[in-house]
Amino acid sequence: MSFQDENLQQNETTAETPSAEAPKRRRSYRAYDYGLLILTLFLVGLGLVFLYSTSSYTATQKFGNAAFYLKRQGNYAIIGVIAMLIVSHVDYKLYIAKLSFLRVRAVYLLYALCIFLQVIVLFVGEEIYGAKRWLEIPKIGSFQPSEITKICVIVFTAFIAYAAPKKMNKIGGFLRAGVYMAPLILLVAKEDLSTSVVLLGVFFVICFVSSKRWWYFILMAILACGAVAAYIFLGAGFRGQRIEGWLNVDTSSAGYQIRRGLYAISSGGLTGKGLGESSMKLGYVPESHNDMIFSIICEELGIVGAICIILLFVLLIWRIYTVAINASDLFGSFLCIGVMAHIGIQAVMNIAVVTNTIPATGIALPFISYGGTSLVLLLCEIGMVLSVSYHIKNVD
Repeated sequence: MSFQDENLQQNETTAETPSAEAPKRRRSYRAYDYGLLILTLFLVGLGLVFLYSTSSYTATQKFGNAAFYLKRQGNYAIIGVIAMLIVSHVDYKLYIAKLSFLRVRAVYLLYALCIFLQVIVLFVGEEIYGAKRWLEIPKIGSFQPSEITKICVIVFTAFIAYAAPKKMNKIGGFLRAGVYMAPLILLVAKEDLSTSVVLLGVFFVICFVSSKRWWYFILMAILACGAVAAYIFLGAGFRGQRIEGWLNVDTSSAGYQIRRGLYAISSGGLTGKGLGESSMKLGYVPESHNDMIFSIICEELGIVGAICIILLFVLLIWRIYTVAINASDLFGSFLCIGVMAHIGIQAVMNIAVVTNTIPATGIALPFISYGGTSLVLLLCEIGMVLSVSYHIKNVD
């Protein structure tokens, strides 16, 4: 796999050749985005509050400890914040740097690792709700390799677009990039279609932004939607039941979870019942602390609270976009676009599922739903964006 192009050759040559000092240099300073950092920490803290509110009853029933899920998620939040701060001070260009002792770029090793993990999980993965998505690590716990794959797709696609920007203007360049992404996305789709849709969306967005042409994206998007639809209907099984539940949410047994979630949303009204006052979380809405947490938020805080949560995500995406358009190079810009696309697509999909706009999928609400691996790696993604912001030089 090689994407050597003018961008890489020029940057590597520049890195080895010191520039001549100007007689008078203006003072420059780094632009670490503290606004993004504070907003992220606020979202994480808010997520912990909502998690405790939605999970306390279930945790008491299952474990005899109302704070069981809160403590676990809190531990992951601490790990994630530390990881985010570390990643934010690592030069993001190292992700595509050549490792001299292996003579290969770091991004290729990440790609190979994710392929390996996605293959392994198909054979020895822990099966939950009929899908093998988790790998068990003794004395540590389980994690989802697909969460690491999300970072890989972001970094690798950003690298492709950065290394060969002119080729992305043609459909051939897009298809070539797709050849590298297809194994990862298809391996994830085998057991987790919703995550593969997110990965496909991230890939499309980065490629679209990097290209000066747009016509072939319409064709590719139609083909991709057709492929996903064919996979759902031909595969039948539980995915077919979810389609039935979506179309007949009032009568189908497969629509029970969404139906209960809609009851919760409607009972919240404009201002909600108050934080912690939900009645539907008392065993009526399955997975109320996971995929369906937004429905309980609507019940407790009402439409006003739901809009505030959506606005927080919009603000977060805007902050990431601001870093992207001011990045010091194209790779940093594409990296931010990938993180922005991931968070945006996943948030929209979760809210769309809860409101029965699209068929049910097992997709979490970023930073808020219960899930340790997801939270830690989301914070690592924010750390990458902060790293890009840190390397933006503002001149006085």
